[in-house]
Amino acid sequence: MEVDETIKNAEDAQDCQITKGAIEFKNVSFTYDSKLEESERRTIIDKVSFTVPAGKSVGLVGQTGSGKSTIMRLLYRFYDITDGQILIDGQDIKQMRTEELRSNIAIVPQDCVLFNDTVAYNIAYGGIRDPEIAKIIDDPEKREELIEKIVPAAKQSSIHKFIMERNSGYHEKVGERGLKLSGGEKQRVAIARALLKKTPIMCFDEATSALDTQTERDV
Repeated sequence: MEVDETIKNAEDAQDCQITKGAIEFKNVSFTYDSKLEESERRTIIDKVSFTVPAGKSVGLVGQTGSGKSTIMRLLYRFYDITDGQILIDGQDIKQMRTEELRSNIAIVPQDCVLFNDTVAYNIAYGGIRDPEIAKIIDDPEKREELIEKIVPAAKQSSIHKFIMERNSGYHEKVGERGLKLSGGEKQRVAIARALLKKTPIMCFDEATSALDTQTERDV
């Protein structure tokens, strides 16, 4: 609790007006070694520029270690860039409050972390900012109502059929860090969770790498 935050809101931080979700990277450079001498730094992103128009999908392809995951971390502002600008709907993310910025982005990582709880709870967690879900997610008497709210997202991520084949259905416990689920099942739970967040921007970091071809197409 005594450790100071590395990424802080600007003193003149503004309410972000993200409606369409258009993304622009303008001459962005970044290194994880900013505290080292310039000659010792390894530049991960070097003057990268690209745009993602609102409502469109853009895929980043490259070898391991080329900076694909780093670009998403920069968009989510886990780190501040060394040079350049990152804009969303024309607004610099450094001028946005981090909590508001992050509430508008859903990220599905390749390695999905799940709670040692039910499938329903793990999916519903994505919609925790929805007042209707927040007030029933921990209520044992509202479990069926909670399931009704998350089924559409589960169907979109092609996990509903698998869940219904389990003995306890949506009440099935996933185990510590989801150890009772396969890699592909965990990824689909995470995708359902992200869909339930209902954000204008969605980022998938090889989020279907453990799925077979047909299931990936369905998702």
